[in-house]
Amino acid sequence: MDSGHRRIAIAVDLSDESAYALRWAVHNYLRRGDSVILLHVRPTSGLYGADWGSLDEPTPKTEEDCDAFASSKVEALAKPLAEAGIPYKLHIVKDHDMKERLCLEIERLGPNAVIMGSRGFGAVRRNAKGRLGSVSDYCVHHCVCPVVVVRYPDDLAAQTEKEEEKEEMKEEMKEDEDVKDA
Repeated sequence: MDSGHRRIAIAVDLSDESAYALRWAVHNYLRRGDSVILLHVRPTSGLYGADWGSLDEPTPKTEEDCDAFASSKVEALAKPLAEAGIPYKLHIVKDHDMKERLCLEIERLGPNAVIMGSRGFGAVRRNAKGRLGSVSDYCVHHCVCPVVVVRYPDDLAAQTEKEEEKEEMKEEMKEDEDVKDA
């Protein structure tokens, strides 16, 4: 392999954190001659999307819709790569265990490094059964190549939470108005 050419995987889960990690990579990590694999692992146990929630029994039509939705969202996330002229490929797979599948795909694809986002929660959080590991924590310990974890800035996390709270308040107010009108 040419020393100027690296294959870099960027794991994206359609979150603000992964979008931030991708932008960070474009500005701080990637260089001329690199090629990128945008890797997205979509869950198979139910359909998840920005506003969809979980559906118990996916039909072939909704499965196709979900595939198209995931592809379009990953393609939209890739905009900074396209603007910077960095070649990339989309690699979307389905699995019920996203952490393990991510590591297996990285091993299979053989990138020089993988970049992923994180809010910095992960292994610090605990539940009744003990340790609750994050995807990035799992990948740091199980991937066969170096893993760069890009922490989502606290100020952006706070801003996102405020925006979500505003949206929830708007929805509650609309529901209250609908009840009053009924």
